[in-house]
Amino acid sequence: MLEVYIDAASAGNPGPSGIGIFIKGEGHHIQISEYIGQTNNHIAEFTALVRGLEEALKLSSNLVSVRSDSKIVVASMEKEYVKNEEFKPYLEQALTLVSNFDLFFIKWVPDTQNKAADALARKAIQKEKN
Repeated sequence: MLEVYIDAASAGNPGPSGIGIFIKGEGHHIQISEYIGQTNNHIAEFTALVRGLEEALKLSSNLVSVRSDSKIVVASMEKEYVKNEEFKPYLEQALTLVSNFDLFFIKWVPDTQNKAADALARKAIQKEKN
């Protein structure tokens, strides 16, 4: 099973934003830190989800468990619905990616259990500023 930890950071809302993805399991230990430009924190969180799922798909795993500290991302995936029109394309993309896995789980975790992904997201913003 792959465990995919995702997080986003925005310096302002909206502001310069980054995503962090930490993937472990099945012999993998992958860290991704990417600057995604100016956006708000919710869009950044959804972007991290989509990007994390794309990376998991590349690893050909059939069992994926995503961990996120974003309640809106987790609730949207569980309900397969989001009220805000701005988030719908991200949710649809994520649901399409998830359909490629035999088993998919998503779980909300507190910030304290998502420190690796958080650090990667913050690092992306710092790299861009320098």
